[in-house]
Amino acid sequence: MSCDFLELAVPGVRSMSPYQPGKPIEELAREQGLPVEDIVKLASNENPLGPPPSAVKAMTDSLAELARYPDGSSYLLKQALAEKLNVAPEQLTLGNGSNDVLVLLAESFLDSDGSAIYSQYAFVVYPLAVKAVGAEGIVVPALNYGHDLEAMAAAIKENTRIVFLANPNNPTGTSFSEQQLLEFLDKVPERVIVVLDEAYFEYGIGGDLPNGINLLDRYRNLVVTRTFSKAYGLAGARVGYSISNPEIADVLNRLRQPFNLNLLAQFGAVAALQDDAYMQKSIEINQQGMEFLEQGFADLGLSWISSSGNFITVDMKRDAMPVYEGLLAEGVIVRPVGNYGMPEHLRISIGLPEENRRCLEALARVLA
Repeated sequence: MSCDFLELAVPGVRSMSPYQPGKPIEELAREQGLPVEDIVKLASNENPLGPPPSAVKAMTDSLAELARYPDGSSYLLKQALAEKLNVAPEQLTLGNGSNDVLVLLAESFLDSDGSAIYSQYAFVVYPLAVKAVGAEGIVVPALNYGHDLEAMAAAIKENTRIVFLANPNNPTGTSFSEQQLLEFLDKVPERVIVVLDEAYFEYGIGGDLPNGINLLDRYRNLVVTRTFSKAYGLAGARVGYSISNPEIADVLNRLRQPFNLNLLAQFGAVAALQDDAYMQKSIEINQQGMEFLEQGFADLGLSWISSSGNFITVDMKRDAMPVYEGLLAEGVIVRPVGNYGMPEHLRISIGLPEENRRCLEALARVLA
């Protein structure tokens, strides 16, 4: 009788389903027989500008050092982040993308006796990280597709150790204000760690999006996570980090793998962090693309969830999978979000002007 290795896995892992990333361009090219250069990918909330040239140069210049291990403490990147964010290096924990840090938080503070809270329609990595350690996941129903912070505060139990918040949230793009966040944090016991996921923070600059880093001195149990995968254009390099009080950072760094940030990523992230012109262009092209797509959706009679990120989640008013598959046949990759409990929606990332136009034209044909 053959061994069932799934049954040998720990209970939390047995209950999980693998994370499903956006469809790769090369895979669609093979499936549809399309040239790679004719495919538009608006599925993974990547920066359509590509990586910053400054970061590419820094990474290229460091290639000669690839035979050596990277700096396990990422000293140069920590110093650059500390200066940029006006925090102490001791407050930082670096990860292989911010996902890595989210998993570290779950592994450090949760076990089978604990619970964690997150919102309906929240980033799928939260329940994955919680299930992996065998903890209880408490899902709080969303309010207008966003976080119901009052209900989330009320859901805290004696064994609750973490509350995950995303601002803006993925996949809905919803956000909450600083006043709403402050009212929530005031209700949370200090023994409960509040993880404020700000992966899309840079795209919300100029609005009423709070800056979680400014609240760290006031709330010792607050952890802010950010990434270089979105506005900084380095999704393929996998660089993320958290900012917290030094005591929490010390706990995370005890568990963090010593070389979880590779050499090229470290040099690229330092360069990207200092490239203000690239960041400004990223924000501008995102805002312009957001306005263009929203007008296009309105012209098609579609509604959408107002977004503070670099994507829009659109209501197709029908099962979205046939629309998704129709767009694939047109060479346009977007993201179905049925796995989030939103089977009639598609999440569409903001692209370059020509990509946005292609998306709307293809969508019009599919809907017709």
